[in-house]
Amino acid sequence: MHIGIGLPTNIPGARPDQVVEWARRAEACGFASVAAIDRLVYDSYEPLISLAAAAAVTDRIKLATTAIVAPCRGNAVLLAKQAASVHQLSRGRLVLGLVPGGRRDDYASSPVAFEARGRQLDVMLQEIKQAWAEETGESPCETPPELVLGGFAPQSFRRAARYGSGWIAGANGLPSFRQGAAAVRAAWRSGGRSGAPRLHAICYFSLGRGAPDRARSYLLDYYSFTGPFADRIADIALTDVAGLRATIEDYRAAGNDELILLPVNPDPEQVDLLAHALRDQPDFTEAAHE
Repeated sequence: MHIGIGLPTNIPGARPDQVVEWARRAEACGFASVAAIDRLVYDSYEPLISLAAAAAVTDRIKLATTAIVAPCRGNAVLLAKQAASVHQLSRGRLVLGLVPGGRRDDYASSPVAFEARGRQLDVMLQEIKQAWAEETGESPCETPPELVLGGFAPQSFRRAARYGSGWIAGANGLPSFRQGAAAVRAAWRSGGRSGAPRLHAICYFSLGRGAPDRARSYLLDYYSFTGPFADRIADIALTDVAGLRATIEDYRAAGNDELILLPVNPDPEQVDLLAHALRDQPDFTEAAHE
């Protein structure tokens, strides 16, 4: 199992120098990927633009969106071109994760109705694939980005099997990951796909002084739209080394292929603290350098 780390791009007040330094340290420490998550109506940076900045200061590390709320973008060909540009400028390092999204406030500022987001994503995926394949000057890619789909509705698993190389779980915890992994594997078989889907999951982490309080404060705000479920997200945040290591082992045993650890604190020192906590873990020291 590979271990990636999120950029602090969805943390209100994160400075540009922190985002760039975070990417530099993530590569130097040996993480497999740096990732950016997405909100439209929030104090955050846009994921693909953030990853373009990360690409400029790194050479090896994968760049992942985990994931973009694609229907909010509206124009699939433009999204395909933006992703292809980051992929080519980074010499083939982009992993494009897309989801329908679950926040109504994002869609209030979008050209697509919240209730139509799944259907719109299906249309966009066809257009994105076509744009990458055609030699029309729109957004061709000789080798396109890896495409990963997320979501927990039944159609989300079928969508991943039809269009993607795999599926990405949300930050809902290990039981939710196991349930989704079983569903996407079943959709993979039903769709006649060979091999197995590549599985990704995300968890939040915070280390060092005041870590539990910082994690709880941020996550209750970020997930306030979920109501009481925000407490559940905050409760499972990884705020000590023992819990962090146990969770990594649990996801590895569940068959996950890449675990991405998302920050709640924009200080780049968090990268070093996380790397130090993982320094003797084979998942980190070996798989991250493959």
